[in-house]
Amino acid sequence: MNSYGKKLMGIALVAILSSGVTIGAFSLINRSANSKIEDQPLESGYAQPTRFTRVANHPAVETDFTIAAENTVNAVVSIKSTSTPKQSQMGGFTDPFFEYFFGQGGRNIEPQPRTGLGSGVIITPDGYIVTNNHVVEGADKLDITLNDNRTFNGRVIGTDPSTDLALIKIDAKDLPIVKFGDSDNLKVGEWVLAVGNPLGLTSTVTAGIVSAKARSISALNPHSQKMGIEAFIQTDAAVNPGNSGGALVNTAGELVGINTAIYSETGSYAGYSFAIPTSIVSKVIADLKEYGTVQRAVLGIGYVEINSDVAKAKNLEVQEGIYVGEVYNRSAAMEAGIKEGDVITSINDVKIKNGAMLSEQLSKYRPGDKIKIGLLRGKESKTVSLTLKNSQGNTEITKIAGMDSLGAGFKELDAKSLREMNIRYGVQVIGLKNGKFKSAGIRDGFVILEINNTPMKSVSDLESMYDSIVKSNQPQKVMFITGVYPNGKMMYYAVDLAD
Repeated sequence: MNSYGKKLMGIALVAILSSGVTIGAFSLINRSANSKIEDQPLESGYAQPTRFTRVANHPAVETDFTIAAENTVNAVVSIKSTSTPKQSQMGGFTDPFFEYFFGQGGRNIEPQPRTGLGSGVIITPDGYIVTNNHVVEGADKLDITLNDNRTFNGRVIGTDPSTDLALIKIDAKDLPIVKFGDSDNLKVGEWVLAVGNPLGLTSTVTAGIVSAKARSISALNPHSQKMGIEAFIQTDAAVNPGNSGGALVNTAGELVGINTAIYSETGSYAGYSFAIPTSIVSKVIADLKEYGTVQRAVLGIGYVEINSDVAKAKNLEVQEGIYVGEVYNRSAAMEAGIKEGDVITSINDVKIKNGAMLSEQLSKYRPGDKIKIGLLRGKESKTVSLTLKNSQGNTEITKIAGMDSLGAGFKELDAKSLREMNIRYGVQVIGLKNGKFKSAGIRDGFVILEINNTPMKSVSDLESMYDSIVKSNQPQKVMFITGVYPNGKMMYYAVDLAD
């Protein structure tokens, strides 16, 4: 097992919210449609008396949540996802090559459909809806139910597992929407509302305050599931399974986040909930709508978050910020003159205290955008300007190169991704839609290593192989695909290209 696979094994608890109890783990907050609501017993087995503390008399501040609730609840939808496993599991090994030519040899295993429930937020009158990637991931069918009980079929426009966001579409018009607010203006202690469909209960509104901003889940629990970009809004609004993809709004009813995860000892709400801020959501959704994939800008550095230990070890005069440990060749940082040992303190005058804040700010920009970086070099403060690049080291916009019949787009993996997956090359499947790949059981994120025993080192390799198979004189036009998922699981698929 490669290092990436071992890492995932260590955090497997966080992704099984509906399968059992998670102890002190972060959980994505989708919910199986077949799960039951159960009473949670007291840990000690008996009720604890309430202890009262005398406090000074301060007048209570009244906050009216009714307007925010009224402006939001009709624009939050219920999402039912249905998926059916495509590959039969026989003896723990899946071999579609054998099945394609010889069938299952009488060992017929009937796949059982699986359903899940989540929430989504309508953002345009013509039916664009934002939700979590984990709500729609692997779904064969999406049923979208509005607050007025109308139901529509939904289709996936694009997904971004790194931020756990997805954009879906229904064919409707004149729909109520939730207007985007500015999550950057949120203040700790400010009231917010969580709107969604928890535990199968539609149109539920709960209130809480902003407990923290730019929170990294892994900073609170090193064994939690870590997404590629983490800069969550932490709240104490009650959020439960089924709230995934629902709205976090301010008291004006403006969208400030998409509810995504909870920290729980039981699998249900226990005090902490986390939302993706709209500073990230708006950029990701705009990219998915326009390009089909997210345009992600990178600085091209390796870094360490500064704390007291790092400050002491590196003889720094600051206790927070980003310590540059490495500057990559041909990167935006190198071209701007950033050096190892520099401390990044701001981006476009926004103070950077930790890695979560760095990720949040960079997520707002595309390759080719120009930004200002505030630096501390020794005792000298500097400001440098740079042009951001993509992971391939250029400023080009990445568009999905897709072959219509396959129903998928493809991208080449950068060096970091290859190292993490312990592979030398590969082409990753992204933006999966209805088509031959999906029918064969292939899921988003699958990395194609070989097709018909030929290595796939680039999208061009895949396109050439596709053309050669389609144009061949062979009666059977089949892609025999060998590849691996990001969790380290090797899989084999047979994709029939014949009309």
